[in-house]
Amino acid sequence: MDTVETVTADELVEDIQTGVFQQQLENLIPKFWSFFWSAIVALIVFVIGVQIIKGIIKLFHKAMNLKDVDPGVETFLESLLKWILYIILLTIILGLFGVTTTSISAAVAGLGVTIGLALQGALSNFAGGVLILLMHPFRVGDYIIEHASAQEGTVVKINIIYTTLKTIDGRFVQIPNGKLSSASLTNCTAQSYRMFNETVGISYSSDIKKAKEILLDIANNYEYLTHDEPIQVFVSELADSSVLLGLRFPIEISHFWRGKWDTLEEIKNRFDEAGVEICFNQLDVHLMQQ
Repeated sequence: MDTVETVTADELVEDIQTGVFQQQLENLIPKFWSFFWSAIVALIVFVIGVQIIKGIIKLFHKAMNLKDVDPGVETFLESLLKWILYIILLTIILGLFGVTTTSISAAVAGLGVTIGLALQGALSNFAGGVLILLMHPFRVGDYIIEHASAQEGTVVKINIIYTTLKTIDGRFVQIPNGKLSSASLTNCTAQSYRMFNETVGISYSSDIKKAKEILLDIANNYEYLTHDEPIQVFVSELADSSVLLGLRFPIEISHFWRGKWDTLEEIKNRFDEAGVEICFNQLDVHLMQQ
């Protein structure tokens, strides 16, 4: 006669829990392996994609060099190309995890307004960079003065958001493109020369004719003088305590600062040798005797 085994309630609950846990575990294992292999493939795709992007950037630079494109345009387009390529790479990687292009497009469209509001400044700077490259108020290598913030220096890079200046003392200053495209600025190196334009005050007792001859001789014999503009020596002003003499002559742009410093020093030395007195602010006190 067969014996009937009795199962307690606790054993029944335990069997059910064990079965459910085993079933869930069996369901999770394929998903885990699928995610694991997707992560491995995504990592491989990322490494290969980065190398491909670097190769494309190198080809881009070679193409730009062959076309002799302006360095500012090249830097700007390089930044834009990198953004586009990395977005494409990110889209491919997300696709490996089951995120479809349609889902990505819907998410981007949904966040478009929010992103646009949050990045108003960045978009303005991007538009400013485009205007700079189209209108060419300056190029890489030009020395500019931005009047709104009184920043000045040599342009070393025009990025999609910022323009980088290198100041005379070696500092790097980043100015938003939006500000540079809308504010007034001076391009000091737009031409091949720059005018030396200084005045020096001599005493009323000094010989004006001799002083003008010295200034003219200094300008005519300067090594980096150009002939784009005529040399001008003139009486600028009859001031209260001095006669202001002006000197203007063009200097090659690459030697302007050195030329300015050397010329000012030469004026002082030559005036001292010729006995021409350079005036400075002074106060004469007269005592009245009763």
